[in-house]
Amino acid sequence: MTAKTLSEGILRAIGILASIALLLIFLYKIQSVLAYLAIAAVASLIGRPIVLFLRRKLKFNNTLAVIVTMILLIGIVTGIIALFIPLLVSQGQNLSLLNIEALQANVENLYAQVIDYFDLSSSEIEQGIKDSKILANLDFGFIPNFLNSFVAVLGSLSIGLFSVLFIAFFFLKDSKLFEEGLLIFVPDNKESRLKKSINTIKDLLSRYFIGLVLQILILFIIYSIVLFTFGIENAIVIAFLCALLNLIPYVGPIIGGILMLILTMTGNLGADFSTVILPKTIYVMIGFIIGQLVDNFFSQPYIFSNSVKSHPLEIFLVIIIGGLLFGITGMIIAVPGYTAIKVILKEFLAENKIVKSLTKNL
Repeated sequence: MTAKTLSEGILRAIGILASIALLLIFLYKIQSVLAYLAIAAVASLIGRPIVLFLRRKLKFNNTLAVIVTMILLIGIVTGIIALFIPLLVSQGQNLSLLNIEALQANVENLYAQVIDYFDLSSSEIEQGIKDSKILANLDFGFIPNFLNSFVAVLGSLSIGLFSVLFIAFFFLKDSKLFEEGLLIFVPDNKESRLKKSINTIKDLLSRYFIGLVLQILILFIIYSIVLFTFGIENAIVIAFLCALLNLIPYVGPIIGGILMLILTMTGNLGADFSTVILPKTIYVMIGFIIGQLVDNFFSQPYIFSNSVKSHPLEIFLVIIIGGLLFGITGMIIAVPGYTAIKVILKEFLAENKIVKSLTKNL
């Protein structure tokens, strides 16, 4: 190897690394645009069955079918905004304006009532708590900070709503353009397989995302009924947050349960622990568990088994691996990504024994 060859190799490596760095910087700068594209892609997948129904059953042309579908989606989004967002924002602001010092004092009082109720109090324990200052060091500010961030996200999403709808319209109308763009990079003898893979992926992911919307709606209704039944303040926003957190597999329900527990107990501060706070909290958490049982034994099997054609054990392992590699984002995108990979593998490596085993239900 000559010095010239070595220097050219080093320069080429530096050029590649610099290009990758510039690409990452560029993607970071346009992350909001990428978020709009991702949301629009999900919206187009949800709207795709409607477009196909209008084209095949009612004989609409493609443009008219897309326009009608977008009007329906805009109507649904507008209805959700008109009915829920103002209520969510107002209740979220109420929670975000909590008097943290008063809340902390009330929680300390609640803790003392719990100790007394279960007959666990002793001078040594009380003195140890005072000396350690555990309760004094707890930061209850995470509750309003979290809710303020959530309200800010709602505001930014409302600003980008037009962009999302505009992009989704062209995703639905000109989906063939994107397919043709991908076909440029595929040999001619593989084009039919790629087209078949893309259509299968669209069908599976459309059912998957529609199933997720149904899953959130079912949990939201159950949580709202439970919270309203027992007179919990800010029931709508608590139910919405806990249902939305369920999108994060395995971890989300735990966070949602803790959030519901905290907000239920702090919503009744000042009341008697044994006759008001404890019974309400127990009943609410029973309702939460019922919601999770419905989700685990009805909603999730329907979504995962019928929409993406994967075994629950597959889904579990894929979500865990996605979480280890990419954190919460990886857990959320693990199932759609795995489904797309399975479809492509089945189409191009159908004779492979492992692929045949993994894709036998597709």
